[in-house]
Amino acid sequence: MTVTTDSGTFSYGHLDKGTKLLLDQLLTATPPLPDGPLLDVGCGAGPIALSLAARFPDRVVYAVDVNERAVELCRLNAATNGLDNVVVALPEQVPSDVSFAGIWSNPPIRGGKDLLHSILRTWLTRLAPEGYGRLIVHKNLGSDSLQKWLVSVGFECERVSSRSGFRLLHVTAHTDAHTSGDS
Repeated sequence: MTVTTDSGTFSYGHLDKGTKLLLDQLLTATPPLPDGPLLDVGCGAGPIALSLAARFPDRVVYAVDVNERAVELCRLNAATNGLDNVVVALPEQVPSDVSFAGIWSNPPIRGGKDLLHSILRTWLTRLAPEGYGRLIVHKNLGSDSLQKWLVSVGFECERVSSRSGFRLLHVTAHTDAHTSGDS
């Protein structure tokens, strides 16, 4: 797969180690998904969204990012790789009635807890009833505290692997996930 990057986007010029670990898992150990669209949160230039689209060609894959340059690059990369099942958008452009069978992300940890929690609340509450999310987070950047926070706000969250300092978290929603506290 060909992916064009730029200095104004995450992981310029290379595939981030955490993203690579998430993609390795996607190709080998993903549990069955219910029917429905998939989502890459914080898509950057698109390596996760493109991999999802190639792995699940019969599904619509939404790729969202707040960085307009990232959105441009992800669109370009989807077209370059002939992946017409990718919908690249700014967050506000995703229809509010869409729920997701699966959500994958190497979330923007360095943006701070408030931003991270807001992003995860926005998207993880849109999981389909049988859907799940997969988040890759470095241990030294708060993976364990993020896991505890997710549980505290009503999500089921378990660590499914730990490699090279990264934790892969598997997240499912409870019906009250969108109403719990914000510790």
